Amino acid sequence: MEQTRRHSKKRDAILSVIRGTTSHPTAEWIYEKIRGVYPDISLGTVYRNLTLFKDDGLVRVVTVVNGTERYDANTLPHPHFACRQCGTVHDITVDFSMAAAQLSKEGFQVENCDITYHGLCPSCANNKN
Repeated sequence: MEQTRRHSKKRDAILSVIRGTTSHPTAEWIYEKIRGVYPDISLGTVYRNLTLFKDDGLVRVVTVVNGTERYDANTLPHPHFACRQCGTVHDITVDFSMAAAQLSKEGFQVENCDITYHGLCPSCANNKN
């Protein structure tokens, strides 16, 4: 659990950066944001802390875009859309409660749901036309 881990200003800063954005950042993006405050931080430190946060349930990997994991501090179940062209990841609003209720009726015990749609975001789709 997070409470048993040694307190670290860098760890707190990494978590703060993730919680402060809805852009579903990469580890590299987080590293660039943190490096301005902690110039001695390494990308390895960012990755190690992301692994700790995942293990503690504080963040999750929502998808992989162009070979790179994208992180989200919103750990409540919600779907995403990943654009294959520009690489953005968006939270989307779709009500899947009926599906979960139906699964429950059939005896399934839903614990988590990860749904990510892939394609072109509206901006990239419009630029393609």
